[in-house]
Amino acid sequence: MRLNAEVLTSYKQIDEALVEGLLKKEIEANHKKIVVLDDDPTGVQTVHDISVYTNWEKDSIEKGFAEENNLFYILTNSRGLTEEQTTRVHKEIAAAVDMVAKEMGKEYLFISRSDSTLRGHFPLETQLLKEAYETNTGKQIDGEILCPFFKEGGRFTIDDVHYVKYGEELVPANETEFAKDKTFGYEAADMRQYVEEKTKGAFKGADVTCISLEDIHNMDFDKIEAQLLAVRGFNKIVVNAVDYVDIKVFCVALYRAMAKGKVFMFRTAAAIVKVLGGVTDQPLLTRKQMIVKETDNGGIIVVGSHTDKTTRQVECLKELEGIEFIELDASLVKDDEAFEKEIQRCVDKEEACIRAGRTVCCYTTRALITADTGDKEDELRLSVKISDAVQSLVGRLGITPSFVIAKGGITSSDVGTKALAVQKANVLGQIKPGIPVWQTGEESKFPLTPYVIFPGNVGEISTLKEAVEVLL
Repeated sequence: MRLNAEVLTSYKQIDEALVEGLLKKEIEANHKKIVVLDDDPTGVQTVHDISVYTNWEKDSIEKGFAEENNLFYILTNSRGLTEEQTTRVHKEIAAAVDMVAKEMGKEYLFISRSDSTLRGHFPLETQLLKEAYETNTGKQIDGEILCPFFKEGGRFTIDDVHYVKYGEELVPANETEFAKDKTFGYEAADMRQYVEEKTKGAFKGADVTCISLEDIHNMDFDKIEAQLLAVRGFNKIVVNAVDYVDIKVFCVALYRAMAKGKVFMFRTAAAIVKVLGGVTDQPLLTRKQMIVKETDNGGIIVVGSHTDKTTRQVECLKELEGIEFIELDASLVKDDEAFEKEIQRCVDKEEACIRAGRTVCCYTTRALITADTGDKEDELRLSVKISDAVQSLVGRLGITPSFVIAKGGITSSDVGTKALAVQKANVLGQIKPGIPVWQTGEESKFPLTPYVIFPGNVGEISTLKEAVEVLL
């Protein structure tokens, strides 16, 4: 059932100052390092002054554990991996994290940060992390917390149904284009049924624990804590939320339950990471904060995401004067020789524009290209091949752009790790709500260059245009 967005402000007011005081005490009493495994780079869309590591070498994880911050991110890009690949990656990360934690005498917990519209390798990834954690630490994980709430992206969970905001309407996520994803699609509206569907009945909807908005807005910490204390056997917990303060209330009870020995796994969107980590609010970034090396060169925008929202955002961007638009013909992807020529044509044109001081936007054919074999893995491999071509539009550049914007989750991961060769980035903050900016490391292809990671499913139609205007 669709809802009017007015419902978001219809709930009983919460004393946020009181809740924040309680939460601060709980965070200070907890000494576990929060290790966030992010299945694409958009997961840092709520934080600032936090490190992102693009590999899981022991040295990187040691640096993450040594930081004063109580959390750090490891970018897995697993939404662009096959099941076999993500299995290997998660086993490697779990082993490396545990090794470092033992050597440094620290405890840790995992957050599997994924898409706010419920796509990705679930339940595979958290099941892998659970098994590894239990084997490595000897502790049992009692439950898995599902919290897809993400205010900046218009994602809210009400009465156990997850919604996506379109204008003044809240649409159940299962009715959106995201749920029709060729690789990670689903049918259930109710989160309890989503769990049963995704786990193929291994976890029943009837056994899911739901944290209600009523209890949250009544600030019934004891009841919520009791619910968490009762969870056993890796059963799932769904968190309803319409605002950040709801997550803060939940996290007070969560930290109290963990202090009593309960252990949880997390499969969440970006919002709860910010709250659990005690990351403060910060104004949107200015051009001066992002561009530390002035240049006469133009910037580059690469667009891989083919969602309807992205397509409309690109059309709106065309209203800006002085931007050169280049279309990469992705329909050539099945012909290796022709596709290679097409990529090089785009790169040559990009370089000429950037050198002349013009910003360039290179985007893939807006039609969705499919393998048409009926095999989900084939679809994933094809999308990866296209994404690899998109990242090479940055990776092959012989001239340093003034800024880089990548549109789309898998695209932005490939641009960050492959094209820009970033090993460690600092999250400066957000250029627009839900749209993070990395400052690339000294080791990268273009050091200290602002890299804007623009999710395919975030923002209004004008948001891409507005973000570019900030940087010009």
